[in-house]
Amino acid sequence: ELENQLTTKSKTLDELKQSLAFNGSADQTPKALSLRIPELHEMMDSIVSQVAQIKASIQSVLEKWRLRDSVYKEIKQKIARYVYFKDYYNRSSGSLNTVKHQVKGLK
Repeated sequence: ELENQLTTKSKTLDELKQSLAFNGSADQTPKALSLRIPELHEMMDSIVSQVAQIKASIQSVLEKWRLRDSVYKEIKQKIARYVYFKDYYNRSSGSLNTVKHQVKGLK
């Protein structure tokens, strides 16, 4: 989505540059220039609006990325705790056969 918006902005800027280059060689009378001013304002407003949309999209992506990071850290901590306790209890209790043998010995 962001790439499409950036491509659109680039095309708009290219069109503006071509238009200005074409009009640079044309008649530069005040009347001709005054006819171009509203068009230029409209193009500029369009570009400003598109930039604002991109900015909002980027902020949304960054917020989702921060949320992903916090969830990732939480999951990583839980996995580390699980592995620690699993190893601890496996070492302390021994194998199932060892426990069965100890029970038989006690009987």
